[in-house]
This record gives sequence, structure tokens and C-alpha cells, in this order.
Amino acid sequence: MTAAAGPIHAFLAGQGRDGSGRRLADVLAFDDARIEGVHDFIQWCFPLAEASRAVPGAPVLTEAEAAAIRADAAARRGLGEVLARMARFYADTDFWLRPYDHNHLRITRILTAVRDLLGGETAAAFHAQVTERNRAAGAPINGDSLAFWDESL
Repeated sequence: MTAAAGPIHAFLAGQGRDGSGRRLADVLAFDDARIEGVHDFIQWCFPLAEASRAVPGAPVLTEAEAAAIRADAAARRGLGEVLARMARFYADTDFWLRPYDHNHLRITRILTAVRDLLGGETAAAFHAQVTERNRAAGAPINGDSLAFWDESL
């Protein structure tokens, strides 16, 4: 890895720590209960260019840092690993399959960050997984959340 362009880049490349002192490897080791219960990691794993309304003080992705992440194989690999972990979480748990849940906002964030940093094809594959999971569960998720997911592609 070249010198990190910022703290999010360093975190995703496995060289830095998030605002709570965790490395990416620590987050990847979270069990499903920890993923569900901890609310300040998702902004580091799936950064956006706008401030989080849910977690004040969470990092905001600058265009320079986004470009550095896109150019760094280690950061892209880290983002891909945490995307795979979240995909397993949504495949293996059911409590998010209800009309309203904080995970719906997380999914919108994931789709947007992955689209911007890894590309539309990767985001579309994750979108297909979560929407199929919703369909197979009888489509309990509200239409507004589904529309936000579609718009995030």
C-alpha cells in the first residue's frame, strides 16, 4: 500500500483503525449479534461523501480519499471482504426482514459506497442478493426502502 490518503483509506487497507480503535480484521471477525448490535462501524466500512445522521462524528469520504481507495488493491480487497461479511450476515439472519429496520438504511449505504468505490456490477450483485432474500421471505420490507435500494445502483 502506498501512503494512506486518509483514515478511511488506511482502515479499509488494513493499516488503520476506526473511530473506536478497531482494525478491519476486528470488524470482519464480528459475529452476527455484534454486527446487529454495534452501530458505529458501518460508516468506516462503507464510507459516503455525506455525513452520517445516525452516528455523529463518523468520517466523511472526500473525493481524494475515494480516488485513493479505488486505486489501492489492498483497500479494494478490504472493502470486498467486508461486503462479503455483510452479505453473509443478510443471508444468515432474519430479523431485518420486516417492514422497518435500521438494516434497511445500512443496505442503502452499502449499495451506494460499493457502487462508488467498487463499481456498479458489484453493487448490483449485492442488491440482487438482498432483494431475492426479501422476496423469498414473502416481501416484508417496505416499498420505500426497496426504492432507495434501486436508486442506489
